[in-house]
Formats: sequence, structure tokens, C-alpha cells
Amino acid sequence: MNDNRTIAAISTAQGEGGIGVIRISGTEAAAIADRVFQNIHHRKLADMSGYTAAYGNIISNGEKLDEGVALVFRAPHSYTGEDVVELSCHGGVYITQQVLRAVLEAGASPAQAGEFTKRAFLNGKIDLTEAEAVIDIISAKNRCAARAALSVREGALRRRITKVKDDLLTLAAHLSAWADYPEEDIAEVTDEMILDTCTAAEQELSALLATYDSGQAVKQGIDTVIAGRPNVGKSTLMNLLSGYEKSIVTAIPGTTRDVVEDIVAAGDVMLRLSDTAGLRDTDDAVEKIGVDRAKQRLAQCGLLLAVFDNSRALEDFDFHLLDMAKDVPAIAIINKTDLPNQVDIDKIKSYMQTVVFISAAKGEGKEELIRAIAAIAGTDRLNPSEGILSNERQRANVSAALQAVREARTAIETGLTFDAVTVTLEDAISELLEMTGEKTSDEVIDRVFHNFCVGK
Repeated sequence: MNDNRTIAAISTAQGEGGIGVIRISGTEAAAIADRVFQNIHHRKLADMSGYTAAYGNIISNGEKLDEGVALVFRAPHSYTGEDVVELSCHGGVYITQQVLRAVLEAGASPAQAGEFTKRAFLNGKIDLTEAEAVIDIISAKNRCAARAALSVREGALRRRITKVKDDLLTLAAHLSAWADYPEEDIAEVTDEMILDTCTAAEQELSALLATYDSGQAVKQGIDTVIAGRPNVGKSTLMNLLSGYEKSIVTAIPGTTRDVVEDIVAAGDVMLRLSDTAGLRDTDDAVEKIGVDRAKQRLAQCGLLLAVFDNSRALEDFDFHLLDMAKDVPAIAIINKTDLPNQVDIDKIKSYMQTVVFISAAKGEGKEELIRAIAAIAGTDRLNPSEGILSNERQRANVSAALQAVREARTAIETGLTFDAVTVTLEDAISELLEMTGEKTSDEVIDRVFHNFCVGK
């Protein structure tokens, strides 16, 4: 990337709306904007101070394209850390594209995907975890995901990592100084000092790793399968969680013949929900395909909602489902609790730890089910404001750093030299520096910004 380029892009969604925003960033931002924007007070944007606005007309080749507002930001007090001008015009695909074209013809270069945020990172406005949080804020699908992303964007994760990194750096520096300058009056490093620092780092890194799976449940959702015999109420449960009639519900066994899918919010957890065909033997060729697909989905899911009919005794396929539930995270759902009890609840509890009672047809028990899902996903113990791991890159860095810290502790416990401890500590520090972007490769940086949209 040529850092001397002044870049521009549409920063609002492509579509009709109240306003459209064209962002310009770089040393020539104000000068380029002045070529297309005529302030009604005849004052140049280049002469305006930061955090000021002007109303005027947007011009291209002497023709008025639209009226609009120009917002001026001065380096380093802008999103990118550079001079920035944002032109706000009437929203709409045609108008915003015409304004962007005028800005590009006036000398700006088209921004690459994520280039504004990338410049913010390169200019020291944010670290790599905070940059990744920007796309997480944009893509958040529920309150908890938005809160978690915003906390990371405000530095919650960086602060947790920095505390561990600084403690390890202090210890590594002390070890190096004590080894290299034995004649100096430097306090001796003790095994206890090393073990205390490594133990504290191990606890914090382990706690961070524990946030990953629950964070993914909030951010990406859990691949969830609803399974059970025909007519136990799977489709009614699907409709209850979806909030509308997604699946067809009838009293005829085999009504659901294929997998019906939807994405639903169960409290703070997103469920990628699949309503499957009822598990039974059938001579119907189409239904048999649906049953086979149901079994395949069940074996691969991240969460199984195993549904049983409260008004009917357990049968062979119920026991088959209970056996399969041993291999995946699962919740037993006793449906139709408004009818007299015939199912052996104790037998179900002997197979499955979590059991929830509902009447899907009457909408009863939904909140209890949501609480059970939160407990399985770990989101009931998740505090989004503390800073959580949000992607595989971060998880890999923390995991590698944790392994290195454990190796340092093991080195002390097995009597190895301090040199071996220093090497493992430096490995842990390197992983944490890469995570925040303080020390990382261009390849890692490019990979982080690859999934950003143009204009952000």
C-alpha cells in the first residue's frame, strides 16, 4: 500500500437511505474535497480546523450533483489518524456513486477493503484486536455480540493482554540483566518469583481462552439440531424459537421430510437451527432420505435439542436418540407437559444431565429452555465488557502463549537453567505482541483486513 495516496470510498451501505457518506483520507483530503465541494460561505475546507462542518453544493465538471455537508477532521485526531473529510449527500446508489466518481476524478484513489481501519492501525490509533472489533460491531446480530465487540474496540482485550505481556517482559528483562551483569547490584531472580509470575499469566490466559467458545456462540451461533420421533413437537418447537411458522405442523407423522433451517436468537445465543425429519423406520423413499439427513446432522451438530413426548412412553427410536446424545452437547426437552405424563422422565435423566419441560404448542417453558442453552454455551458466565477472544487468530496466539508460559513453569519445576526459562518467556511475549499487532508480519495484517468491506 502506498501510504502517500489520498483514498476515498462510500462508507454507508449501498442502497436508498437518508444520507450517503463519502470518506476521504490522506494529506490531500481537504484539497481534493475543495475541488468538488462549494461552501455557501465561500470558505475553503483546507482553511477550516478539525471537528467543523460546512454546508454547500457538490459539483462535478461545473454541474451540481447534490447539496451536502462536509465534515473536516485534522490529523492525528481522526479515525485514520490522517486528515479526513466526509461528504454527506442524499442517500441512494446513483447519487453516492456520482459523488465518489467526482472525488476520484479530483485526485483521490479508490480505497481498498478495510483500508481506512488499516490506516488507523498503522498510524497507531488502534491495535490489531481493536481493528478486528470494528468488523465485529458491524456484523453483530444481538445485544451481547454488540457489547462484546464494542468493549474490545474500546481496549478491554488489549488491556488484559498488555497486563500479562508487561509482567512477562519485566520478568524476562530481570532474568537477562541478572545473567548478563552478575557483577552489578541486581536483585537475584528466584524460582518463587518466576513461578508466581508464570502462574498469574497462566490463570489469565486460561481465562481468556475460556471465553472463546462462548464468544463464538454469541457471535457466530451454534449449529443446533432439533431431533426426535415423529409428532413429538419438533416443528412446533422450531416455530416457537423462530417466532413464526417456519415449519409445517400437522398431526400426520412424516410431515417434515427434509431439514428446515433458520437462524434464531435464544437470549444472547444465536442458534443455526435445523428442524429434522422424525426418527423412525419408513418405506417412503422421500421421508427415508430426510431421516438419513437428520441422523447425519445430529452426529455433526454443536448442540442437540432432543425432544420427547410427555404423553407417550419411550420407544426404540427414543433410546437411539438418547444414545446419540452422549456424543454431543445436548438438552432433553420434555414437550406436551399440558398432557398426562406417560414418559419415563427418570430414564431420560439417567442419560442426559440437562432436562427442560415445555409445552411448545402453548408457548410455555421457552425462558427455561433459553437459560439451559445459555448454560450449555457458557454465555451465562460470560461478561462481554471484560474483553473476550473473538476469532481464531486471537485464540491461536493466546493458546501458544499459554503453552510457552506452562513450559517456563515446567522448566523451573524440573530444575532447568534460567536460560531455558527466558527462551520460553520470549516465545510467549512474541505471541502476545503478534496478537496486538505490535510485532507482526505484513501477511498477518493483510489477513486481518481481508474480510473488511470497502469504506471501512
